Amino acid sequence: MTDEEDEGSMTLNVGQRVRLAADLRLAGSVTPAEEPAEEWAACAASVALAAGIEGTVERVDEHHRQQSHEVREYLRLKSLLDDFGHQMPPGSRRQLEEQVGALEEQWAAYQRRTLRVTVRVRLDNGFVLDEVPAGAFVSA
Repeated sequence: MTDEEDEGSMTLNVGQRVRLAADLRLAGSVTPAEEPAEEWAACAASVALAAGIEGTVERVDEHHRQQSHEVREYLRLKSLLDDFGHQMPPGSRRQLEEQVGALEEQWAAYQRRTLRVTVRVRLDNGFVLDEVPAGAFVSA
């Protein structure tokens, strides 16, 4: 899945029943939830979850897009133009409009990027998937 495919394709809500859209393989180190990790020797594990497993959404997290310097500058200048442009001398206003215009392409690109959404889902088999892209699930 690409970032654009897994973000914003479906709005999920807390309490909603969902189903895994594709097979998942979880791999990494495991430690007991109740004990400090440093007291356990490193242990690797892998779990496979089949598409179609159902569960309930427990949390939805929206991750805000990173703003570049150009986007922040566009917002600053656009606000200045909107709030005080009518009071500016014509030459200053024209110069400010040109600066805003020069940054509009970066602003448009920023707006096209979708908001990144991750979810915490408690699957019916007892597993909890946390910080998973919302696009990994479909409505059940």
